[in-house]
Amino acid sequence: MNSTLSSASLHTRSLDRKTLLRHRQNMQLQPSDREWVRVDLHRGSIHVHDKLTSPSYPRPVLCTIDTTAEAAGDTSPTLYVQLHGDAVRRLGQDERPLQIQNDFLFKLGFKDPWRVQEEGMNTEIGSLLRFYAGKKPLRVQLSGTYNVRKGKLLLPVNRWTRRQVILCGTCLIVSSVKDSSTGKMHILPLIGGKVEEVKKHSHSLSFSSAGPQSQTYYVSFDSFTEHLRWHRHAAKMVSQRINSVDLSCCSLEQLPPNLFYSQDLTHLNLKHNFLPTDHRLQQLQSLNLSNNQLGQFPMAICDISTLTEVNLSCNYLTNVDQAVGSMTNLQTFLLDGNCLSELPSELGSLQRLGYLGLSFNQFTHVPQVLERLTSMERLCMAGNSLDTLVLQSFRLLRFKHVDLRLNKIRVVVPDEPDLLRHVTQLDVRDNGLEELDASLFPHLEVLHCERNHIVTLKAKGSMLKAVYAQNNDLQELDVSPVPSNLTYMDISRNRMEAVPEWLCEIKKLEVLDLSHNLVTELPARLLCSSSLRKLSAGHNQLQKLPERVERPLLEVLDVQHNQLAELPCNLFLKSDSLRCLNASANKLEHLPPSSLSEESNSILQELYLTNNRLTDKCVSLLTGHTHLRVLHMAYNYLHTFPASKMAKLEELEEVDLSGNRLKTVPTTIMNCRRMHTLIAHSNTIEVFPEVMQLMEMKCVDLSCNELSEISLPEILPPKLQELDLSGNPRLNLDHKTLEQLNKDAFNYFVCLCTCSCTVIFLLSILSPPCCGPAVWSHGYTEASGVKNKLCVAALSVNSFGGSREALYGVFDGDRNVEVPYLLQCTMNDVLAEELHKTKSEEDYMTNTFLVMQRKLGTAGQKLGGSAALCHIRHDPTDPGGCFTLTAANVGKCQAILCRDGKPLPLSLLHNVGLEEEYRRIRQHNAIITEDNKVNGVTDSTRIMGYSFLYPAVIPRPYVCTVTLTPQDEFFILGSRGLWDAVSPSEAVEAVRNVPDGLAAAKKLCTLAQGYGCTDSLCAVVVQLSVSEDCCCCRDHTQPPPSPVLGGYPSSGGSSIKERPTGDGSLPVPLSSCSEISSEISTSEMSSEVGSTASSDEPPQSSELPARGCCALHPACLTGSFQRQLSSATFSSALSDNGLDSEDEEPIAGVFSNGSRVEVEADIHCLRVEASLSSSGRERLLAPPPPPPPCTPEPLEEGVELTLGEADREEGWSVGCGRPGDDGKAMGKRRGNGSVAPQEKSHNLIEVAADAPSKKGGGYFTAPAQPDPDDQFIIPPELVEEVKEIMKQHQQKQQKTPSPDQPADY
Repeated sequence: MNSTLSSASLHTRSLDRKTLLRHRQNMQLQPSDREWVRVDLHRGSIHVHDKLTSPSYPRPVLCTIDTTAEAAGDTSPTLYVQLHGDAVRRLGQDERPLQIQNDFLFKLGFKDPWRVQEEGMNTEIGSLLRFYAGKKPLRVQLSGTYNVRKGKLLLPVNRWTRRQVILCGTCLIVSSVKDSSTGKMHILPLIGGKVEEVKKHSHSLSFSSAGPQSQTYYVSFDSFTEHLRWHRHAAKMVSQRINSVDLSCCSLEQLPPNLFYSQDLTHLNLKHNFLPTDHRLQQLQSLNLSNNQLGQFPMAICDISTLTEVNLSCNYLTNVDQAVGSMTNLQTFLLDGNCLSELPSELGSLQRLGYLGLSFNQFTHVPQVLERLTSMERLCMAGNSLDTLVLQSFRLLRFKHVDLRLNKIRVVVPDEPDLLRHVTQLDVRDNGLEELDASLFPHLEVLHCERNHIVTLKAKGSMLKAVYAQNNDLQELDVSPVPSNLTYMDISRNRMEAVPEWLCEIKKLEVLDLSHNLVTELPARLLCSSSLRKLSAGHNQLQKLPERVERPLLEVLDVQHNQLAELPCNLFLKSDSLRCLNASANKLEHLPPSSLSEESNSILQELYLTNNRLTDKCVSLLTGHTHLRVLHMAYNYLHTFPASKMAKLEELEEVDLSGNRLKTVPTTIMNCRRMHTLIAHSNTIEVFPEVMQLMEMKCVDLSCNELSEISLPEILPPKLQELDLSGNPRLNLDHKTLEQLNKDAFNYFVCLCTCSCTVIFLLSILSPPCCGPAVWSHGYTEASGVKNKLCVAALSVNSFGGSREALYGVFDGDRNVEVPYLLQCTMNDVLAEELHKTKSEEDYMTNTFLVMQRKLGTAGQKLGGSAALCHIRHDPTDPGGCFTLTAANVGKCQAILCRDGKPLPLSLLHNVGLEEEYRRIRQHNAIITEDNKVNGVTDSTRIMGYSFLYPAVIPRPYVCTVTLTPQDEFFILGSRGLWDAVSPSEAVEAVRNVPDGLAAAKKLCTLAQGYGCTDSLCAVVVQLSVSEDCCCCRDHTQPPPSPVLGGYPSSGGSSIKERPTGDGSLPVPLSSCSEISSEISTSEMSSEVGSTASSDEPPQSSELPARGCCALHPACLTGSFQRQLSSATFSSALSDNGLDSEDEEPIAGVFSNGSRVEVEADIHCLRVEASLSSSGRERLLAPPPPPPPCTPEPLEEGVELTLGEADREEGWSVGCGRPGDDGKAMGKRRGNGSVAPQEKSHNLIEVAADAPSKKGGGYFTAPAQPDPDDQFIIPPELVEEVKEIMKQHQQKQQKTPSPDQPADY
């Protein structure tokens, strides 16, 4: 029953799209095969790739749990398995491939066996787990037959001869072609030699050895490609200073035979292979065998007497053999990440051993044999099982550095201090200590005790240089005598109420962090220190700072989140070195002067004063800081910013004046030639500033103001990345401005309304009125970090699945852009499918994240990102039920709910600090580095992507479901940077009284930036309005048509089959279309980079049943209109030519430029009865009545189709599709939510003529009369298509009159 593909098609290297899709479909399991599999949970399917195939299409192989690799291999005797695109391992003949696949999926997070069975039948699993029939060839050496000449080219004796040439290890091997393995070989050592191009001969290289008796071989290659490959590898080889070979991650089961000809080889890296040791390499000094799944101690290394460094980490070793005592030259021995609980006594004979890595094993005490290792200076036993630290065992140890982090130490048994003088560094972080007396180590220099529960800390100060004690319950700090050598002290996030006075006496202290404590007053002489360069005292209870300031060397002062009403009057006068001051979130009403005369010595460059009480009087005091580059004064009481004051700040680069009461931006901002960021949202600005003439400008945010028009120069700034004009209800843009933006500006991000796109202007004019109660509304914003790289993305679907549902998400890629964008474009479609596979909130949300892991494809193998998702739904089967909110998260993106004005957490941070997570990752022998990151990559143990860290890091989310009540006001989703800077309680308090979701989201990001966040930021604020009976239906009169484009409704979608039951399969819901807030082309994702639709079975169309205004009152809408998809697809730097990946060629006309913007309008609009409720941004779906008759006149080529006055009074529409489609768009659902057929996705133009009447509100003001600039232009190449569509539409209407046609039609 195996599905196969002909070998001819497998070897086809160049396929058109249709052929490629057909071949992919042939690779799917046939319906009969699926039925056979689903009969029994012990059955399944694996997908086997042919090693000779390029590209490698998998062929499904049906098997059972008991099928062995030998039987599943079919014609090939050997099967190989590959995880997350990494090493390829040979399966033993008795191993069971289906069992391996099922175990992988269970560890990934799936729970249900039937779902594991379904996932195993999906071909996209290949990016996570893949089987090969035969091993793919690996390049561990270069070889070939070429023309070779020895010696100098000028000598006539030497001739070109055909020879076998091999580049392997550290040497070049030249031999006869016939007797390449048995005949004479010429070996040329290359370390320290030369490789050069031969100019007189094409595609030739000269290889020369080092030393006075060097030899030279000339090799002529057959092509430039081979010449380039050999040159690159050989150049890397000759540039090495040591004789080393790196064969890590090569899936080797044995060493290449030619490697043994490298007699000078001293350093060999065999990490992450499947190799045993080989004693033939007798000259080795360094050998890395980590991650080779050895299982037993390799005895062969004991025969290599020259070894000085051996790495056997992460090999599941349970013991160290006694023969290790013969390795007398050993200096470094790494045994981290194994299962060791004891060491042999013979290890004590290694007197030269200076470093022994024993971290992350199973030791319960310090091995006694270590007392005999007199050369060792470091004790590395992090991540073991020590629960009591007996200092008496350190008497005979001569360790200077003791690393005991991540153990279970709760008790320290003291000993005589005189016997512990040799310890200079102590690391006991991440244990369970409640008290620590470090004074027992009299010569201690560095102390690490973070993340314990320490209340009292004692230390000897005579030699102390650095103290790291953050994240404890510290109330008392006793250090004596005064640590005169102390340079760094971090006691943040504790419960300190007072700062020790002796800190002022330290002459070398450079960094002091007191943030997040309960400090009410700083020492009087602290700002007189002659050494202190950085002082962090934020998040305390300070009411004032010391008045005494005497020429300190202070460069950075952070006093945010206190209760300061003023700053010291001479702070700027005496602080000559101050470069950065952050005094945000205080009660400041005025600022100290910068100088007493016109001249100023201030070198202040960054000033953060966000969220204070500053007024216009403070602006004049800023002019003395002439070197100011960054100025944040958001959310103060500013009414004006005088132009004369701005003119003196010529070096300004970044200004944030948001949340004030400004009406204008000073015109003298043009003097700031270095200005690249202007943020002034949430003011009352009426005039657009002339900042577009500044050539360095990158970001302009003037959202949520009172702008009525904008004026742009002919040439926009070349570095412009973002222009945000959303939330300006009076803004009226003419088409000339729109054309200019679309002509020049789509290499940056333009936001003219909440849907974040200029082209939305046209769609908002053509959109039907919003019908439906406003149960929720939202706003979101994104901001790039200091590197101007937007690594976050937001997802917002106000009407999800065509019912009373909504979906919101935030994604953070930390430093990568790819993963957030893939999550943003795909996750809503995955959730839509999962909703019809299971009804349990935890299951469908969990499976959404797990399925999304494979849809990330190859991008998710080495990259990762955090994600938070919130889904609002109403159970239509429960008439008395309420709305529920289901939240899920992985990584550091979080969601909180405001209930009665208090934050209710909906998320959980998964890290090694959680006992359950720590035990899980330790079961898989993962290494946790000193910065608490798994294998040094991420500090989150559950996160999207990073599949190469499986099974220690998995994408299984934390899921929380709450029932929404009238006390629930709103919820917030935020990225990592937001929650690092703003606490949940502050976030709730900050936006609770902000009526607009967009303004609330803007405020959160502005506050985070004002508090010092330099990372990418993303915030989504969803405001709720839930009534007592969970019904939000209310009688409304018909409001005037709103030009504001609301949330996207669902489009016609595909369906997949659920697990066969007696009732058959369930149809999949209509897929949702999200408001894509970042520029990216999302039309198609291959199986390697996440397809949004099911890849195993063809989609099936399904009609959505009629729904009412809410689930409790389905009849409140009498069936008046149906709205299809309105979407915009944006391309970005991720796309080579800016085209959607499903489009064969560009189409001129609709908003096209070099970066390519594709606009698809598929809008059906019919008149709504006046008695129907209509508000907010929701679109309610009902069976569509036939459109009114229309008799358009024939259009000539190039004719402009205008929405005239008569059209506004009498509705009409232009249909699309084939006769008999009944207005339904058929075809595969695309990545951007479109359901248009792929071949004609650009040939559909459906125009709804109910343009909004002119009114004062809304984002735009629609013209009362047809204006030449407001005409909808049909591209010339589409005129004939439109004529035919309109003709078919007219004929159809004449044949099928509607019995329910409204009287006014």
